[in-house]
Amino acid sequence: MISIRSIAGSLLLATTLGLVACGGGAEVATTDSPAAEETAAPATDELTPVSFTLSWLLQAVDAPLAVGLEQGYFAEEGLEVSFERGFGSADSITKIAAGQYDIGEGDMYSMMEFNDQNPDDQLVAVAIKYNRSPFAIVTKADSDFDTPAELGGANLAAPAGDGPRRLWPVLAKEVGADPDSVEWTNVEPQLRESLLAQGSADGISCFSITCLPVLNQKLGLPPEDLNVFYYNDHGLDLYGNALIVRKDFLEANPEVVQGFVAAYLRGLKEALADPDAALQAVVDLADDELFDVAIESERIAIALDRLYTSPEVETQGLGGVDPDRLATTIDQVVEGFGLSSTPSVEEVFDDSALPPVSDRML
Repeated sequence: MISIRSIAGSLLLATTLGLVACGGGAEVATTDSPAAEETAAPATDELTPVSFTLSWLLQAVDAPLAVGLEQGYFAEEGLEVSFERGFGSADSITKIAAGQYDIGEGDMYSMMEFNDQNPDDQLVAVAIKYNRSPFAIVTKADSDFDTPAELGGANLAAPAGDGPRRLWPVLAKEVGADPDSVEWTNVEPQLRESLLAQGSADGISCFSITCLPVLNQKLGLPPEDLNVFYYNDHGLDLYGNALIVRKDFLEANPEVVQGFVAAYLRGLKEALADPDAALQAVVDLADDELFDVAIESERIAIALDRLYTSPEVETQGLGGVDPDRLATTIDQVVEGFGLSSTPSVEEVFDDSALPPVSDRML
């Protein structure tokens, strides 16, 4: 397993050097170059506008989008992409369904819940960003809670609508714990890490890429002082965030969705090949003095180590799903979220926009 701290250190060093280096731009092919003629993007007035919503603030884990924009991959697909920050998966999903955005990023299991409640505004995932979910429960290493099965009697803190919290009963069932043996404390998202650090909670449920950088770098709890129980390691082999569209938008604009997915996955592939350059692309896109490079370095390091890829990706390529794995997780989420019916794999994930497998292999 790759060391998160070694990756984060490398990324931070490379980014810091990049930010202070004197300004010589990268070489760009001129219009006299044959390579430039072959890859020249359409003129701006010929591009199709596409609006995209992130799931949260622009972060290092949005490197696929940043690289795609920086390298002109979306333009090569005939698209002029604009994007805005998100306010969580539930909010992004609602706005995509309302037509405020053409495409967006979110948790496809939350999308399932939306579809269950809104049968006339159906959404579908068209590509996977994270092959493994960031859902986790975190405790201190010096506590009595060293495994998920030992969480009985623990006080865990999380917002009421937190995805990992809502799926705790399913996780408990998988690990042989009593789901009712945990006491939950409702807390605002920005306060949950502090409760753990201060000892006011025995643990928290969270997205690992959100809570771990804060715990490690801002609250003085390095990785060796924490237990991190990923749901994927304990019976809930969930996929992470996906690219999501309205089903009717996909039907009416298949080439637009195909082009966006192709450019996005191309950006993801390049980010995996050169994480330092990918982080720099996000820094450049953010163009914000408040962008915390140290935090973002760790965030993308965690994603590289735990989320973007898995052995499945090595055999099936980026962006797709294993139907049997997805069917199992659909059943688990239907149980955990109390949905009224169980959607089919095809109702949750549509692979028609994916590039050929050969283009998605690492």
